[in-house]
Amino acid sequence: MLSNRRIQELELVMEFEKVEECFKEVSSWIENVGRKGLKEMINLDDSLEMLLQTQKQFREFDLVASEYCKRGQEALKKMDRWEDFSSVDVHPHKVKLQTYREQLEEFCTQLDESRHRLCETVRLYEFFDKVRGGVCCRNGGRGG
Repeated sequence: MLSNRRIQELELVMEFEKVEECFKEVSSWIENVGRKGLKEMINLDDSLEMLLQTQKQFREFDLVASEYCKRGQEALKKMDRWEDFSSVDVHPHKVKLQTYREQLEEFCTQLDESRHRLCETVRLYEFFDKVRGGVCCRNGGRGG
């Protein structure tokens, strides 16, 4: 039984090394591109026109970012079996795995929040634009 368990642990270490390339690629993209892209979405512009432009740019970024999130999540899913192992050989890999998981979850959550905030801001600006247009029309075009 111990021998079988040891073989399984060694197989997991080898599997981790294969999947780790994916983690490194996703992690590197998050740190070098993803976080910067999200920071650009913090300050939203004051006009609906500029906000719609930002939303268009964000959608392009979001497609790429969502793909990296998906790839990272699929790689993590392959490593789910690690939870059952606790040997000294496996421990350093479990720590790395947890670090990747936390980084990915944090980024994906921030991506979702940015997407939601941008969408809600656009809807709010569109609403205010309609209200402002309605007030101008009722006042005979004299402004509001």
